Amino acid sequence: MTIPRIIRQAMAVGSLAYLAGCGNNSRVLHIYTWSDYIAPDVITQFEKDNNCKVVIDTFDSNETMYAKLKAGGSGYDIIMPSSYLVSTMANEGLILELDHSKIPNVKKNFDPSFKTQILDASFKYNVPYAVTYTGFMYIKDKVPAGVNIASWKALEAVEFKGKTTLLDDMSEIIGAGLMSLGYSINSKNPAEIDAAVAQVLKWKANARKFDSESYKNEVASKATWVGLGYSTDATQVILGEEEGEERNDIGFVLPDEGFTIACDEMVISSKSESPDLAYKFIDFVYQTEVAKTNMEYIMGPMPVKPAIEALDDDYRKQIVLAPEKISKGQPLDTIENDPVAKKLYDDAWDRIKATK
Repeated sequence: MTIPRIIRQAMAVGSLAYLAGCGNNSRVLHIYTWSDYIAPDVITQFEKDNNCKVVIDTFDSNETMYAKLKAGGSGYDIIMPSSYLVSTMANEGLILELDHSKIPNVKKNFDPSFKTQILDASFKYNVPYAVTYTGFMYIKDKVPAGVNIASWKALEAVEFKGKTTLLDDMSEIIGAGLMSLGYSINSKNPAEIDAAVAQVLKWKANARKFDSESYKNEVASKATWVGLGYSTDATQVILGEEEGEERNDIGFVLPDEGFTIACDEMVISSKSESPDLAYKFIDFVYQTEVAKTNMEYIMGPMPVKPAIEALDDDYRKQIVLAPEKISKGQPLDTIENDPVAKKLYDDAWDRIKATK
């Protein structure tokens, strides 16, 4: 088993190494990523190896991150968007085309079994960081007889009125509505999108709120009984990463009708002031022991084959999905480069958010 996160953080003398691990060194790597997404020990070791300082800023959704960059937000070297935003960011000149001669560990250690879970396996602008799957984190004894928690229909069960949360993410939620009806997660058919909106509004009638961050803590406290969320978040809570003890009362399940596969990528900002450090970090993350440490922290799979093989057998089974499970997942694609589809989705999201 892995060491609980709170203990590891204490062993690492706190995650303040993010800001102070390198004394007065002037070399700085700025990373813009999701919260709790890089092991503090990994940061500390990279700082030591490269005589630098790492500064991390976090975002809570792809839309928040993208809007900040579009509004002129800069100062970042590495950004970690989900796959579906990479081509948009590349087309808009926000990220660099990668020089793979500077990241040899990626080609050497990438696990080809993950190719179906990412959108661009050429890695022209992107290097896969970690994969997450969207499903239900739930309180086991709050699921009544007759409710199939492994179905999207669970979100409209009257027994869960006021006790569910939905992700605050347009693509995830509209995609979920589409999948629940048997459509492609990336449909651009107006009638299918309208049907998905109607489905999501049924779920919203039960939901406490749209939330992509605090839901995991609210399920842990039982304020929420069913939280639509990410496999990494759920596994962290269930295996005791947050509180230091396992939670056998909490479960996580992927909907039988289909679920989202989201691969978060490492890209280098076109405004990077330390591209050399950015390349070094990407290559560092693909080292076997580094990726192993990171997977034990984030509790989700990274496509680094020797690191996956080095994991404890039981833990590997917890975070790496079997092929038959993967076959039900669908990766989100981008709509940002298609003005017609973008308007369809924006209008649909506005209707979802505006309906009381």
